[in-house]
Formats: sequence, C-alpha cells, structure tokens
Amino acid sequence: MPRSTHKVASHRRRRKFIKLAKGYWGARSKVWTIAKNHIEKGLSHAYRDRRRKKRLFRSLWIVRINAAARLHGTTYSKLMNAFKQKNISINRKILADMAMNQPAVFAVILRKAIG
Repeated sequence: MPRSTHKVASHRRRRKFIKLAKGYWGARSKVWTIAKNHIEKGLSHAYRDRRRKKRLFRSLWIVRINAAARLHGTTYSKLMNAFKQKNISINRKILADMAMNQPAVFAVILRKAIG
C-alpha cells in the first residue's frame, strides 16, 4: 500500500502562507519554514496591536484635550471632573476633535462645564 502524504492539502496550506508572505524580503517570502515563522509572528503582532491601537488613540485624545484645556487655564483632570459634576457626557474622541478643529466650540463647552 502506498504511503499517504496528504500532498494536496500540504501544498495548499503552504501556498496560502507563501501568499501571505508576499512583499517580505528575501527568504522570508520564498522559503516555507522561514515564511511560516514570520507570518505567524506578524499575525500575532497584528492581533496584539489591534488592541494596542485603541489604547494609543485614547492617550492621544487625552493629550490633545489637555493641551487645549491648558490654553484656557485649566487641566485635563479638572475639566473631566467638571464634566462629571455637570453631567455633560462627551466622549474623548469627539472632544479631542473639537479641540483641534473647532477651538471656539471647545471653548464654549469648557466654559459651560467650568463656569
């Protein structure tokens, strides 16, 4: 009885990994074992960084809000506390966008919360 090697399935699986490695430099895109290692590493980084991206953007928004708040003589923490006290709920993404692109509107909201 001939030995079964699952050749078709193996070849398809390898071809799928080599296709994912397109654009990699040198053996990383040509040699199966090296390509497999780099694809797996890249996919794990992609999984991790999809979560990290959310943290990075939140910290960027906080920096922008803090910079805009300091132009008006207050700090980020005091501003957020004032929002909580007055029951004003604007998320940080929108607030940071207003601080950057519409400083007049941001100033009005800030006066409403603090004053």
